[in-house]
Amino acid sequence: MLNADAAELDKFGELAHRWWDPDGEFKPLHQINPLRLDWIRQQAQITGARVLDVGCGGGILAESMAQAGARVTGIDLSPKPLKVARLHAMEAGVQLDYREVAAEALAQEMPGQFDVVTCMEMLEHVPEPASVVQACATLVRPGGTVFFSTLNRNLKSYLLAIVGAEHVLKMIPKGTHDHQRFIRPAELAAQARQAGLAAFAMAGLEFNPLTQRYRLSADASVNYLVACRRV
Repeated sequence: MLNADAAELDKFGELAHRWWDPDGEFKPLHQINPLRLDWIRQQAQITGARVLDVGCGGGILAESMAQAGARVTGIDLSPKPLKVARLHAMEAGVQLDYREVAAEALAQEMPGQFDVVTCMEMLEHVPEPASVVQACATLVRPGGTVFFSTLNRNLKSYLLAIVGAEHVLKMIPKGTHDHQRFIRPAELAAQARQAGLAAFAMAGLEFNPLTQRYRLSADASVNYLVACRRV
């Protein structure tokens, strides 16, 4: 069975035409992308590396990594965002490859073929996140680096990421997230270990409603990023 939620794919598909609007529904992704790209580059060499972006959507991170000199493949199961990603890359003159394929299927096709694998803001949208973690571990070469980002599951994350971001500040559309699908860092670390990955770095991502800016911090209580190495 495909490890995907049809409602989630449809939800992001219907917003695909807004993906590259910096003031639209995906404004937070545009705001955090420089932060997460810098953090990725601090933990791994991506210039000249073969990089896979799992759950690439409209290609914001994938395209920025390609512009940084990586040889990027982006995969997603929602065709509309992929069309937007391909068109934007063509207009921007950026060379990268987009494919409509599941991470688990690509893992069978191309095991150990990537130096770096990124899976950002995706795990909380799939029925079986551990399956995606395992696929990412299979896709990266031994010694390679895998990056995940997701949301912690606790009262604070519910109040800030759902009540605050979706209902009060209206930063993202209502229904974007399901709090029950959020993943605690210890749970993600356990899934990574089971897949043969060793976490070696973590960072929190905080939003200041007064300045309307994000910053990286040591606070992983809401949004957080994890870097793992395939052992």
